[in-house]
Amino acid sequence: MLAGFGNHFASEAVAGTLPVGRNSPQRPAHGLYAEQFSGTAFTAPRHENRRSWLYKLAPSARHGPFVPLAPMAFTSAPFADGVLDPNRMRWDTLPLPDAPIDWLFGMVTLAGNGSAEDGAGVSIHLYAANRAMQRRAFLNADGEMLFVPQMGALRLVTEFGVMQVPPGFVALVPRGCKLRVEVDGPVRGYVLENHGSAFRLPELGPIGSNGLANARDFETPHAEFEDDAAPHELVMKLGGRLFATRLAASPFDVVAWHGNLVPWRYDLARFNSMGTVSFDHPDPSIFTVLTSPSGEPGVANCDFVIFPPRWMVAEDTFRPPWFHRNVMSEYMGLISGEYDAKEGGGFVPGGGSLHNRMAAHGPDVASYARAVAADLQPVKFDAGLAFMFETVRPIRLSRWGYETPLRQAGYDRVWDGFERAGL
Repeated sequence: MLAGFGNHFASEAVAGTLPVGRNSPQRPAHGLYAEQFSGTAFTAPRHENRRSWLYKLAPSARHGPFVPLAPMAFTSAPFADGVLDPNRMRWDTLPLPDAPIDWLFGMVTLAGNGSAEDGAGVSIHLYAANRAMQRRAFLNADGEMLFVPQMGALRLVTEFGVMQVPPGFVALVPRGCKLRVEVDGPVRGYVLENHGSAFRLPELGPIGSNGLANARDFETPHAEFEDDAAPHELVMKLGGRLFATRLAASPFDVVAWHGNLVPWRYDLARFNSMGTVSFDHPDPSIFTVLTSPSGEPGVANCDFVIFPPRWMVAEDTFRPPWFHRNVMSEYMGLISGEYDAKEGGGFVPGGGSLHNRMAAHGPDVASYARAVAADLQPVKFDAGLAFMFETVRPIRLSRWGYETPLRQAGYDRVWDGFERAGL
C-alpha cells in the first residue's frame, strides 16, 4: 500500500511503464493504451480536480451495447415508490444468505435522498453475501461508494489494484471505477453511495493542524493487473438502473497508473479523537472522518462520523449524546459492541436507525439513568464502534426499507419511561 490522501500518486506493476513528462505519449510502453479517468469536470479548480491516467492492455471502450437487467432491490435515490416518514425508525440485522450469492446481488437499498442523476444526496445500502463475484465486474456511474464492513473481510479488486478491507476499516471506490468484490465466507455490512461532491477530509478550524483523520493514514493500492482473456460481464448502474454488457477479457488490466482519483482504505483505529477535558459534551462534528460539501459553507451533503473507543473525562457533564433535534438527518449503524446511548439490545451490530430532520431523539431510559447517576471519574469507553451518515436533506426510505420485516415495531417505546419533572 502507498500512504497518502489528496495528492498525486503513481504505481506500476511493470517497471518502466509510466511515461516521463507525458500523460498520453504517442507510443505508450509495452504497446499499452493510455486512458484518462476523470472524476470532475476538466475545468474544475485545480484543488478540486480529480483525475488519473491508466495504462491498460486494452481500452475500456472495447465492449458491445449495454442491456437493461431486471429491476433489483439495489437502486439509487430518488425512489419512485419511496416513503418520507417523520417517525424514528430502527432495523434489525440483515440475515446472511442461505444460498450462494455474491456482493452485487446481495445488495439492498434501504434509504436515500437527493438524486443520482442530479449529482446530489446519498443512497444507503446494506449487503450480505457468501461468494466471490466470478468474472463479473461492477461500475457505478451514480456515485462513489464508501464500504463499511461489519462482518467478514472484503477483498476489493479494482482497476488500480487490490485492497483487503476487514471490519474496523472503511474503503472508498470512486465513481466509475470498475470493481470486483471477493469474499472468503459470509460477509455483511453497509455501503454509503455518495452522489454529490467527493468525500474529503474536513477542515480542522480551531483544532489546528493535527487531529481527527490524518492524510498519511489513507492507503491506496499498488498497480496489479490481470492478463485474463476469458469473457467477463460488466454491470453498470446509471440512474439507479442496472445494465450489463459482455467484455472480451478482464477489465482489471491496468499495468500502471498515476493521478489523484484513486480507491483507498482507512483503518478507523487510526482516527485521533478529540474531546472536552473540562466540561460539556462537544457536538458530534468532532468525530467527522470525511465530509462531502453541499455548496453551502459548513453544511454537508453528507458527513461520515464515527463513535470510536475514547477517554471521557468531563466534569459535571452528561456524557452520552444529549437529547436533540437536528436540521441534519442521521442514519446510524453499529459495527461492533454497543452504542453508549442505547442499552438492552435493539440497536445491534449490522442493524441501523434513522432519525430524520428535526426528529427528537437521544438516550434511552436506562442509558439516561446510568449517566445522571454516574460517579464522573475518567473512564475509557471501549464497548463498541458505531458510525453515522449525516446529511442535510431528509432521508426517504426505499420501498424495501419501509416494508422489510427487519424494521422494528415500537422503537418509540425506548423513551416511554421518562417522567415529567415536577417543580
